Amino acid sequence: MLDKQAIIVGLLCLNMTPDLTALPEAQCQDFFQPSYLVQTDSVGYAPGGAVANIGLILHQLGVPVRLIGKIGDDLFGHILQEQLRKIAPTLADNLVIDLSQPTGVTVLSNPPEGERSSFYHPGANNTFYASDLSREILERAHLFHFGGLSGMRSIYRGDGAELVSILARARRAGLSTSLGFELPGLSGPTAHLDGTAILENTLPLVDLFLPNVEALVFLLKREVYDQYAAEPQTGLIDVVAPEHLEEMANWVLARGVKALLVNLGKDGVYLRTASESIWQKCGRGLEHLDDRWHNRQIWAPGFVTTGTLSKTAGSAVHAGFLASVLQGAPPEQALRIAAGTSANWIETGSAIGTPGGWEHVGSQVESGWETLPLALAPFGWVEDRAQGLWTKPTIHHPAGKRR
Repeated sequence: MLDKQAIIVGLLCLNMTPDLTALPEAQCQDFFQPSYLVQTDSVGYAPGGAVANIGLILHQLGVPVRLIGKIGDDLFGHILQEQLRKIAPTLADNLVIDLSQPTGVTVLSNPPEGERSSFYHPGANNTFYASDLSREILERAHLFHFGGLSGMRSIYRGDGAELVSILARARRAGLSTSLGFELPGLSGPTAHLDGTAILENTLPLVDLFLPNVEALVFLLKREVYDQYAAEPQTGLIDVVAPEHLEEMANWVLARGVKALLVNLGKDGVYLRTASESIWQKCGRGLEHLDDRWHNRQIWAPGFVTTGTLSKTAGSAVHAGFLASVLQGAPPEQALRIAAGTSANWIETGSAIGTPGGWEHVGSQVESGWETLPLALAPFGWVEDRAQGLWTKPTIHHPAGKRR
């Protein structure tokens, strides 16, 4: 087990997943017909949301974690706590109970053919505030990660003002800060969010930025996102060129972020880091990282798997990266373990994370696990076959905004 502790904060809900694997495709298409009854073989329950998705994989990787999310004092909340305690007795100890709100719930529809969809009720996630964080818990930890803001009204309103308060509180306690960022819903209450304003306000307080690639492209390269939206048969990764990533990374690092990690699915994982001057005040979760982390640009290919990509596989990338950072790994190893953690998840289909711990994943990625091809040479990237990575020199980046 690693000796540095992570706090995972943000959206927490109970996932309910009806088993639709035995249903014919035609029957799945009739879900919303009036008076139509669909019988399923079973309904699965599991902790969900960013807190569970990343926190439980970190736990499996051997990182001491504290999970902080807000739930209600109701049946779903009790089930959620029971599920967490089955994994480890202390995992539910730091959850915040809101007696006036129900527990957040997501019903996942995952038919055998067709797109997965979900029905989300935020419940107590909408009432999470900086005051819900205990100073004692913050002072004992090393890394603070926040995720799921687009599903939490109290966090995204006011251009992220409450998130600024939360991150500032973590910074004052001496923690390194990490932020996940996903694409807000393009309809409903988040349709008119100014995501760029939220980033402008929060990134000066963020050390590690782990955005969803769709969100990053939507906010910073809208013309590329629109091209993808106009050609739904084309994956977003297929229209995001390496130069787009570099331009978006420049924008992010100019706000004071120390490292940007972008999960690119089958095309691997991209890392861009800031120059030495930006790393001077990094919090106790990153203070042990050496100069190999300064001013780097690295791209790790994805590993060959037999499973199917999922949203949780993206959370596994983030968990593998954060565990590696806390371990003090060099960036090359951190990136490969991030990709390997995701591939391990896809291969095993585990409900609670990657088995075997951080060292096990590290040995897997060093054992000759086949990677998917990347053609980056035309864009100025150089393949490092010994480490199974691609690298590209960066232009020295000026100091960004910091708080």
